[in-house]
Amino acid sequence: MGIVDRIFGFIFGGGRTDITDIAEVFRENAEGSAVRAADAHSAALMQFAAEFRHERRGVFDRFIDGVNRLPRPAMALGTLALLTTAMVDPVWFSERMVGLSAVPEPLWWLLGAVVSFYFGARHQVKAQEFQRSLVVGASALKKDKPGTVQEDFHPPVMENAALDDWHRWKRNRG
Repeated sequence: MGIVDRIFGFIFGGGRTDITDIAEVFRENAEGSAVRAADAHSAALMQFAAEFRHERRGVFDRFIDGVNRLPRPAMALGTLALLTTAMVDPVWFSERMVGLSAVPEPLWWLLGAVVSFYFGARHQVKAQEFQRSLVVGASALKKDKPGTVQEDFHPPVMENAALDDWHRWKRNRG
C-alpha cells in the first residue's frame, strides 16, 4: 500500500481537496451548481415580485404617466392611418405631402431633435428605474434566509457626493 499511496500522492497531491480540485476541472461541482441555481431562482422570484409592487402615487403622477405613454402609439397609429389614407384617397394624401415638402429643412431638424430628446430621456428614465428596482430587489433578500423577502424593507439611500457637497454649501451659506 505504501507504493500505491506514494504514486497517488505524487499524481493527485496529498489530500482530498487536491483530488476534488482536479476532478472539478473535468466535472462541475454538483453542490456548487445547486447553490448557484437556487440563488438564480431566488433572484428571479425577487425581481418578479418587485415588478408587481406598486407605489402609492397621486392622481397627477398617474395622469402624467398616461400622457407619457401616448407618443409611441400615436406615432405608430398615425403612420398606419397615413398609409390607409394614401390607399383610400390618394388625392387628399398627395395634397398633404405637398404641404409637408414646403416645410423648411431647419424645422425638420428641430422636430428630429425634439423627438430624439423625448425618446432618449424616456429611455434613460426607464433604464434608471429598472436598475433601481434591481438594486432594491437584490438588497431585499435576507442574508440569513436566502429566498425570503424582508417585510419591513426600506430601500437604501443612494449616495451622491455632489448632492452632499451642495447641501453642505447651502447650510454654510445660510
